[in-house]
Amino acid sequence: MPTLLIVHHTPSPALQAMFEAAASGARTDEIEGVDVVVRPALTATVPDVLAADGYLLGTPANIGYMSGALKYFFDGIYYPCLEATRKRPYGLYVHGNLDTGGAVRAVESIATGLAWRQVRPTVAVTGTPGKPDLAACWELGALLAAEVSGEMPR
Repeated sequence: MPTLLIVHHTPSPALQAMFEAAASGARTDEIEGVDVVVRPALTATVPDVLAADGYLLGTPANIGYMSGALKYFFDGIYYPCLEATRKRPYGLYVHGNLDTGGAVRAVESIATGLAWRQVRPTVAVTGTPGKPDLAACWELGALLAAEVSGEMPR
């Protein structure tokens, strides 16, 4: 069964709401045949990444960068997964209190190095996530699940 791996660092209520919306979208009943696996960034492993067909990443923007937890994840999986995961789809959601630009650039740079394929623009939210922000997270999760399941044209 195709697998979507959600790797996240969720230290705040705002990120928790975004994570829950994205995971709910990934698990929607409208898309069948996808196993959704959730791992906190500090516990996600090389076997998790190799076993997945796509990735949904979530992080806070901390002092202009992704969380240390997500950076730790990337540091551990980058070289072992570099060749085997090329062209796999991914999506990203980021929350910051003031700015998300540095975190988005950092994750997108690493994903480009891995040759992962971003399926839609990053969902970047500053301040308290509103209904449109959470809907965008839900759509991101659903889109990735559809992509992984083969229900979307490539």
